[in-house]
Amino acid sequence: MLLDANLLGRGGAAFPAGRKLMTVPEDAPFPRYVVCNADEMEPGTFKDRVLIFADPHQLIEGLIIAGFAAQAAEGFIFIRPEYEGAAKILEREIEVARDAGLLGKNVLGSGYDFDIVVHRSGGRYICGEGTAQLNALMGKRPNPKQPPPYPTVKGLWQRPTVVQNVETLCCMPHILRNGSEWFKSLALTETGAGTKIFCVSGRVNRPGAYELPMGVTLKEIIEVHAGGIRDGGRFKACLPGGASTAFLPERLYEVPMDFESLKQQGHRLGTAAIMVFDHGNCLVAATVNLLDFFVRESCGWCTPCRDGLPYIRDLLARIEAGTGTEENIAKIDTMCRHLWSAYCAFAPGAVSPVQGLLADFKAEVMAHVEQGGCPFEKR
Repeated sequence: MLLDANLLGRGGAAFPAGRKLMTVPEDAPFPRYVVCNADEMEPGTFKDRVLIFADPHQLIEGLIIAGFAAQAAEGFIFIRPEYEGAAKILEREIEVARDAGLLGKNVLGSGYDFDIVVHRSGGRYICGEGTAQLNALMGKRPNPKQPPPYPTVKGLWQRPTVVQNVETLCCMPHILRNGSEWFKSLALTETGAGTKIFCVSGRVNRPGAYELPMGVTLKEIIEVHAGGIRDGGRFKACLPGGASTAFLPERLYEVPMDFESLKQQGHRLGTAAIMVFDHGNCLVAATVNLLDFFVRESCGWCTPCRDGLPYIRDLLARIEAGTGTEENIAKIDTMCRHLWSAYCAFAPGAVSPVQGLLADFKAEVMAHVEQGGCPFEKR
């Protein structure tokens, strides 16, 4: 049913949730595990926290469903340390579910045993990557691990493990209750399915989390639901799916916000965290700020990420400060392409805003070089 519903992972990768469950081999050993990724350290993203505060049992029920589908014995909710309030809510409501016979031994007299543990993260962005998260759960250094084998074959303690995002799991009870056709009918585009929680921040009048049909246009999200651009400004660009997506320019202001529609335009929906910029914002300075975060959060496992990201950050910071050259721009472009050879998706995601900057806002970068500083500071 999940496969028929076209439920794509809401954590950013958009992998079909039903297909992931199907990759657990039928003859796989026991015990098996299900992990809920509530790390949510992508800048601009706060949907998982909203879901947990609004209805923790929606998540608990989704985790039980995924656990039963995989015949898992135990579920883990891996949550970032800043979400202590959400962790306490989950622990309290897991106990309520346990008292109701929905968790523990012989769930609802079915003969199926399943329980949930809330695990607080050590607090690093890389822990949001699925395989790094499993290493962190086992008390190891959270370095990513390239498959094969995939976690659904050998994950936690070398046992089959399914990792799903909070929002993905929260969709599952509704699909089972109402059917796959109902879920698909919620979307506004043929390629979309269900709803999506859009986290809107930046230069808007009403920043917040909005659950809307998949395929709603970016323009509607910003102008209707988020109240338009602040101070009467005009939309310039946004990061459509969090800090690890490319700047989306004004010419795509009316693009439908679903995975396939953005892919056709060379962009990614990611986590659907829309970070909005107007014409008074310097995108070079914004990109340097993003790179500061990614440089700090790199696990340092591979050379392209460990050494390449600080180099790109340094070159772009020179341009923002007014000491950069046109040759620096060419070098940044070359280095960004090299970072797609990194060990995991961290580095390609980190340079996505940089590549978007050079693709659609190169004139703004050149203005910094030609004027010997940031043109926005001289206004």
